[in-house]
Amino acid sequence: MAGGISGTEVIEREIDEKEIESQIKVWQEWTGRQPEGNKFILNPNQETVKLLAQGVLTNEKNKGLKFCPCRMTLEDREADKKLVCPCNFKAQKTWREKGECWCSLFVKG
Repeated sequence: MAGGISGTEVIEREIDEKEIESQIKVWQEWTGRQPEGNKFILNPNQETVKLLAQGVLTNEKNKGLKFCPCRMTLEDREADKKLVCPCNFKAQKTWREKGECWCSLFVKG
């Protein structure tokens, strides 16, 4: 995965499976609303998507916002807002070169 997922944060509680599924549903609905010719989808690897959903939800619990799990926050609230998932991945080199966001949650469809 581009950027990798950091394992340095302590998870105080397990994220409930229902929370994970709910987050995935939000992402599925969001990707389904993208205009033709501008399509991207969730990564077809469901284990990857579940792991990333858990990371996003853990960041929300620990840091207050759904930060991308593969990007390090700077502890600067305004700058960190750019790291909320989904981030501005289409503006990133990784999207242009590989057709995926930093953590491979979203891929070209």
